[in-house]
Amino acid sequence: MTAAATLAHAPRRGVDPWAGIVAILLLWEVAGRALTEAFVLAAPSEVAAYLVREWALMGRALWVTLGNAAAGFVIGNLAAIALAGVALVWPRSERVVTGLALLVFCLPLVATGPILRVFFGPGNGPQIALAALAVYYTTLIPLLVGLRAAPDSWFDLVRSYGRGRIAALVHVRSMAALPYLFAGLQIAAPAAFLGAMVGEFTGAERGMGVLTVRAIRALDVEMTWALATLATAVSIAAYLAIGWLARRLLLDAPPVILAAPPPAAARGAGARDTALVAVAALALWWGLIAAFGLNPFFAKGPAEVFDALFLAPDATATRATLGTALGETAVYLLPGYLAGLAAGAGLAVLLVLVPALPPTAMPLAIALRSVPIVTTAPLVVLLLGRGATGTIALVAVMVFFPTFVACLHGLRQAPGQVMDVLDSYAAGPVARLLRVRIPAMLPAFFAAARMAVPASVLAVTVVEWLATGNGIGSLMAMSASLSDYDMLWSSIALVSVLSALGYAGVGAVEARILRVYAPEQLG
Repeated sequence: MTAAATLAHAPRRGVDPWAGIVAILLLWEVAGRALTEAFVLAAPSEVAAYLVREWALMGRALWVTLGNAAAGFVIGNLAAIALAGVALVWPRSERVVTGLALLVFCLPLVATGPILRVFFGPGNGPQIALAALAVYYTTLIPLLVGLRAAPDSWFDLVRSYGRGRIAALVHVRSMAALPYLFAGLQIAAPAAFLGAMVGEFTGAERGMGVLTVRAIRALDVEMTWALATLATAVSIAAYLAIGWLARRLLLDAPPVILAAPPPAAARGAGARDTALVAVAALALWWGLIAAFGLNPFFAKGPAEVFDALFLAPDATATRATLGTALGETAVYLLPGYLAGLAAGAGLAVLLVLVPALPPTAMPLAIALRSVPIVTTAPLVVLLLGRGATGTIALVAVMVFFPTFVACLHGLRQAPGQVMDVLDSYAAGPVARLLRVRIPAMLPAFFAAARMAVPASVLAVTVVEWLATGNGIGSLMAMSASLSDYDMLWSSIALVSVLSALGYAGVGAVEARILRVYAPEQLG
């Protein structure tokens, strides 16, 4: 069995998980009662009473949102699996595939939601599309990591039977990638629900997002927290269901990874691949507008965006407005990103070192990520203020959970044979951590760090859109409401490019470190 499965089936010592959940609910109840007159937090008893009283309304909204989220979850993850398969079967395409996938994932939901609403019109199209966009990349990156997590000797065996890359993909890589795939699916489940709710914010007629807009505008704290609680419960249920399925299917110990370092990349390959991604992205952008015959009033192509930024009479003012908004966003984005990474990795290490803690800490960690940010952003900012504290906290929460799940999975994927060797030397938990678990965790950590770049951008733009009224998120929302599509598309292009550059920066650090500790991940 895998280390994760062994831990899952091993008898727990210490605090019972129900004790931790009860303690959290009691603290929530006390805080809700204490802040009754502040109108920022509803106690669990008030939330339960509201859900009982309005069960029909909440049930109908949940059914609509859940259907959209499930459709987007399936579509997005199938797209991720297909892209990963193409990248592995045709290795030269990997950088272009992942580069285009990253650029699409970096498109801010705050801005793409209104555009999709115009494109799809009434119906569930924008909700499903945003749910798919929110999940496919969170599955693609762990899956690519897992598809490489097999010893070279296995591939030598496949080649000795005269089989090619497709046979290796089906019989070796797909089996090695299953733990990483399930980790990605667990992260994707809450993200799909968030994407569907953001889509409902853009003008849907039904769903939990529509009720959230109503609750926020009416300052109905009970309704807002009832929606957040219901969404959290559904997301946690999906997370636990995927974990249960993983424990039933993943019965083999992780392999010892002993692949030799790959040959150095050809000089100029990185610049060439970047140029190919840029050309492909521009061609795809222009081609989609031309293929669907979109109205040029709202569908701006690369030429129109370039004109708005550099050639138009008001180009200087446009650039100044964008620069000011980006500066306001950057002040909160980087601290929140780093805090989320540190908290996620730190908690994962702590749970491995102190096995008695997971029953108490895990429910809270899952709940923090499962609460849709669109329901809690206005309330958290109201409670903590519109300054740095509230925004940084929300960004950190958005980054924290994927990092935590990935790092905990990586720590538990330490090869069983190596752990047996340490057992024979009576090595302690700290020695195991430093010599085996942390090196095994590094690929998963950096995969999470790369995914966290666009996730943190999503978080900060949503907070600015719904709560603070500052930064690039607020600018995009205002541009959409005023039909200033030149500014909207310019903001989308700029945010996407900057997110991709941030991703590349994390990737450069990753390559230097993995070249020493996990060279097989660079192949």
